[in-house]
Amino acid sequence: MSSTRRYRAHPRTATRRFWLVAVAVLVLAAFAAAASTAVAAQGKVNIVTKTPPKGPPPKNTAYFTTIQAAVNASTDGDYVLIEPGVYHEAVKVSPAHAGISIRGMNRNTVIVDGQHTAGNGIEVRWANDVSIENLTVRNFDGPCEGEDCGNEIWWNGGDESGKIGAHGWYGSYLTTYDTGLNGAYGIFTSNEIEGSWENIYASGFNDSGMYLGACQECKARIVKATMENNALGYSGSNSGGSLAIEDSIFRDNSIGINPNSENPSDPPPPQDGECKRENIEHPDPTPIISSTKIKRCTVLRNNLVVDNNNLSAPAVGGPAGSWGSGILLPGDYADLIEGNVIVGNANNGVLGLEYPNPFPPTLETIFFQVAGNKVANNVFVHNGYNPTYAGSQFAKDVMFTGGYSELFGGPESHSVNNCVSDNILPDGSFPAHIEGTWGCKNKTTPIPGFGGFGPEELPESVEYLLQLKAESEARSPEGQPAPPPQPTMPNPCQGVPKNPLCSK
Repeated sequence: MSSTRRYRAHPRTATRRFWLVAVAVLVLAAFAAAASTAVAAQGKVNIVTKTPPKGPPPKNTAYFTTIQAAVNASTDGDYVLIEPGVYHEAVKVSPAHAGISIRGMNRNTVIVDGQHTAGNGIEVRWANDVSIENLTVRNFDGPCEGEDCGNEIWWNGGDESGKIGAHGWYGSYLTTYDTGLNGAYGIFTSNEIEGSWENIYASGFNDSGMYLGACQECKARIVKATMENNALGYSGSNSGGSLAIEDSIFRDNSIGINPNSENPSDPPPPQDGECKRENIEHPDPTPIISSTKIKRCTVLRNNLVVDNNNLSAPAVGGPAGSWGSGILLPGDYADLIEGNVIVGNANNGVLGLEYPNPFPPTLETIFFQVAGNKVANNVFVHNGYNPTYAGSQFAKDVMFTGGYSELFGGPESHSVNNCVSDNILPDGSFPAHIEGTWGCKNKTTPIPGFGGFGPEELPESVEYLLQLKAESEARSPEGQPAPPPQPTMPNPCQGVPKNPLCSK
């Protein structure tokens, strides 16, 4: 026997159920509003294409035929997505466009081409939190009348101002190159803090493939970079504090890695890798490093530094005018060089030196010391093999030299407390047996010296450096070849709001 009857709730039960449903509806509405706000916070998508489709675009999407027009229409949180094509334009990002993301849909086929004319490729000026990703910029040349140019991608926080003018610079999956003689910098940040580069490439630049300058406390990380066929692979004038360059390749440049103190450009000096906040607030151009047992926050770690002997690369000089060095440390303080493989650099694997700048000395010269640096746990192979210096005490795996600034009218030298330990050094060092007296087991280490006097009463180490400078300046530069395709971003739609290029 069965029966069917309508369920009749008790009035209190029905009332309670009504309020539970009402609360659930309100909660769901709140979540929906939050989700809607989150989507809105992602901003709109401005698509750059050679042939915009007919008809109205979808909601929160617009089409443009130039990158600059898409940038001009973008504000904080917006994306500029660039379809494959060659774009003959220079792009400027102003403070009104802070917080935008510029991204190519393919690293190798989205190309901003300067066609060897004077100018900058993409310049981000005084704009915070701007990312540029997954594209190629090439052949923007210098010089320009009255302004810096020849820079392919430049986050400019106030060049030469001596102040930090912006924060938040992010670049990944970027290719920059110049096949002529007048490209200055590939990927360039100055007067900014808090940023990163990852999976970047640069070739053919007469100053450096990548440059990070004028940040006493950079708060930056550079990882998986490939720099080749440049005068300098990396250059970093007066950049230090929390700064890491890791897991990168520097090959076939004139010099591989070159952090340096500089005067008067990119103030304030010096390049200082100490973990000391007071250095930023009150920078001392010639700090005294009291011990080898200091904390170092500027780190060059786990890089491959190979065959940096390229005298056919374009060049406009450089610190000490050197060449054939894997890592050059002119006037550097408290940097850590650790876990690198340094191979086949003709004159020196690592070269640290006092750096009077300008040189020859004038009343404006600052006598930068080389102090407090640590070289540890690196593998050196076949460095210092240049036959011109066969038998030289200086062409070695590691060379530190100092103690001569007073000979040029400067103050007493304080190039102390550099230390070298636990490296593989088959091709020796200057000073000889450097891991003894200058080993990191010692709390303090002395000035490394200059190896005696030369025939003209100059320190022999200075004569060696001047010979390298003369050889570098006597080069016959050539345009370097265009690079092969580089790995593109696996998913250029990642994090982008839904749009016709990113439908999922």
